[in-house]
Amino acid sequence: MATSRVVEVYLDLLSQPCRAVKILLDRTKIPHRVRTVALRKGENRSPEFSKLNPMMKVPVLVDNKFVLTESDAIMKYLVTKYDVPDHWYPRHPERRARVDEYTSWHQTNTRPHAAKVFILEVLLPAQGGTAVDQGRLDSALAQLDHTLDKLESMFLRRQPFLCGDDITVADLLAVCELMQPLGGNRDVLQRRPLLQSWRTRVQSAVGEAFDEAHAVLYAVRDRQRARL
Repeated sequence: MATSRVVEVYLDLLSQPCRAVKILLDRTKIPHRVRTVALRKGENRSPEFSKLNPMMKVPVLVDNKFVLTESDAIMKYLVTKYDVPDHWYPRHPERRARVDEYTSWHQTNTRPHAAKVFILEVLLPAQGGTAVDQGRLDSALAQLDHTLDKLESMFLRRQPFLCGDDITVADLLAVCELMQPLGGNRDVLQRRPLLQSWRTRVQSAVGEAFDEAHAVLYAVRDRQRARL
């Protein structure tokens, strides 16, 4: 269903799920307005934002008076409601189920495991002024490596994208998570040609929206490089 109404999204583009939402909005040209919520400044804990989302997390979507949280739900809502190409979240029951299969798995695998590497290597040292806990980081990297094995064997296999022959919201959620350790100058796909090729296909499919959404993360990476 097409509409001329502009949706509002509350985002911090250092957040992986926020980037996925932003890439989808930009690539599909759904009219939208971004309200920036700087997590590092605690803006998510402000009275105004906590009224909007008592969980005090981003992203948040406001479509007229309808408020929705959680990136997975937001992206599926957008592509279901708005007139965008079907491949993002297919109407065909089996193809849609494949997307749901990945996004369910994502929440307890790709998302926490990639995020933990970034937290241990970048966030905690920056917040506490401490050195990286190498033991915990090595453990997190091993856990992420197991997840990457599953991404290759369970989802990519011989298909170009995670859920089939074309890009879906699943690919956006996954790629934004796997880009996050780049903030610590770590490319976790460096030794994984299958996943590297997939990432390149995702970037090609979404065009300039990819780098625009990741500009904040690239800046974090560049500051990290300058310290080395």
